[in-house]
Amino acid sequence: GLFPNLLANGASGIAVGMATSIPPHNLRELIDAAMHLIDDPKADDRTMMQWVQGPDFPTGGVLVDDKDTIARAYVSGRGSFRLRAKVEVEREKGGGWHLLVTEMPYGVPKAKLIEQIAGLIAEKKLPILADVKDESDEAVRMVLEPRARTVDPDLLLESLYRLTDLEVRFPLNLNVLDATRTPGVMSLKEVLLAWLSFQVEVLLNRSRTRIGKIDDRLELLEGFLKAYLNLDRVIAIIRDEDEPKPVLIAEFTLTDRQAEAILNMRLRSLRRLEEMEIGKERAALVKEREELARLIESPARQRTRLKRDLAAVRDKFGDDRRTRIEEAGAAREIDWSAMIEKEPITVILSQRGWIRAMKGHLALEQVADLKWREGDGPFLHFHAQTTDRLALFASNGRVYTLAGDKLPSARGFGEPVRLFIDLAAEVEIVQLLIVRPDGKLLVASSDGRGFVTSGEGILAETRKGKQVVNLRPGASVTIVRPVPEAADAVAVIGENRKMLVFPLAELPELGRGQGVTLQRYRDGGLADAIAFQLADGLSWTLGGDSGRTRTEADLTPWRAARGAAGRMPPIGFPRSNRFA
Repeated sequence: GLFPNLLANGASGIAVGMATSIPPHNLRELIDAAMHLIDDPKADDRTMMQWVQGPDFPTGGVLVDDKDTIARAYVSGRGSFRLRAKVEVEREKGGGWHLLVTEMPYGVPKAKLIEQIAGLIAEKKLPILADVKDESDEAVRMVLEPRARTVDPDLLLESLYRLTDLEVRFPLNLNVLDATRTPGVMSLKEVLLAWLSFQVEVLLNRSRTRIGKIDDRLELLEGFLKAYLNLDRVIAIIRDEDEPKPVLIAEFTLTDRQAEAILNMRLRSLRRLEEMEIGKERAALVKEREELARLIESPARQRTRLKRDLAAVRDKFGDDRRTRIEEAGAAREIDWSAMIEKEPITVILSQRGWIRAMKGHLALEQVADLKWREGDGPFLHFHAQTTDRLALFASNGRVYTLAGDKLPSARGFGEPVRLFIDLAAEVEIVQLLIVRPDGKLLVASSDGRGFVTSGEGILAETRKGKQVVNLRPGASVTIVRPVPEAADAVAVIGENRKMLVFPLAELPELGRGQGVTLQRYRDGGLADAIAFQLADGLSWTLGGDSGRTRTEADLTPWRAARGAAGRMPPIGFPRSNRFA
């Protein structure tokens, strides 16, 4: 057809001793250039650049070669094009920013590019980049977070262009077969001229084929008209003769095809209106044949017809250019010494698992006044630093690690924490806290078992997290609390509202396990547990909005060995059975 498939869609392949690499181009530009060559076949090769700016890839991107480089490639038929992803610097409130990738270089899988960038981060080969996030749906949206707002965006971009497939080279090798099926490298103009020459040949062949079909049809129509002029005699011959066909041929000077067509006519066709329609069809076909004959004899008419048909294809299938042409400036020297700032943040986790980090240390009583999704509200919030690592404990006993500098910003409602870790929807979040490498944590499950674990031992390096608590069937992790450095006792309270205090030394320190029995229950399970210093007494928050606390200094009535049943708590202990 009239579609320049080789140049519009591109092609690549390797044969014995030769190869071809043709990038896709914009259909409008190709047809405009071809129509110019129809009028001026001897135009200079470089004039093609007035119409064909360069390759046009379906995935968009930015072509950063200068015009002279592109022109040399098209004139020689060999070269390459530097193609970059479309990247924008998105500014954030408060002076922050991130890079946003919205178009990929042609032929680069998004997953591969993300893997490349993640590898640079993991291997610390690009310290000024903190994170890469894929927020794509139908459209590409890849977010690259700098390590700090003070990082130079141009420096980060230039580094990524050099180290990843955010910039690639697409080769051009216009090695094609000519009309004699001889392979050779052509210029862009030569390829277009060869295609136009073929289109003229197709036009002539199509016209000759059409004339042949018109002649065949006119032959039949002439026979039909003779039949209508002698309709009664034709009917009589058909009724009376055993072999009417030779009689019709002899009497009305018909050809074999005409006689056969008359004999195959249906009775319903023997109406006056049909005779008139045949006359009109014959006149139209005669006119069309005359026009086709003039077209075959006239190169000027052929050029006019070809331009008209090409314009129709352009108008029907043409679209706007997707790949922008932007000449890149001179490459800058990369300074790899980038400051990674330690900044204060306020970590906020909602009841429905949306996490965000606000810059600075927000007064914790102001958290409830922030914007929340409908039906959502505050769950956990605390002060941290961008250099902190956070541990998220799930009810299934797994622990996930989050980096403070990679938490989503406080714009909007944040993001679901499940975007960062492989946490199933049915699994509940129990605790989120800062991991202190030398710190200890008290971990307990609903069936009243628990142990102490070290902060350093629970860190997980993958999205899948790390199994820390081995749970019995039906049990779940319910309590995770830091163990104060001076703590020497543990207080537990059951759902049966019985409290027990025993020495912290009676709990084992494990990296992973079920733990030991904290308290014995006849009904229900564990409600809360806390580690504290016995000399300071046991404190708890009073009910209501007063914010006041009460301390029980003498805990002798509740002290016993680990695994005892305990007794009713002090007067005034919250009905929620929670220490805090």
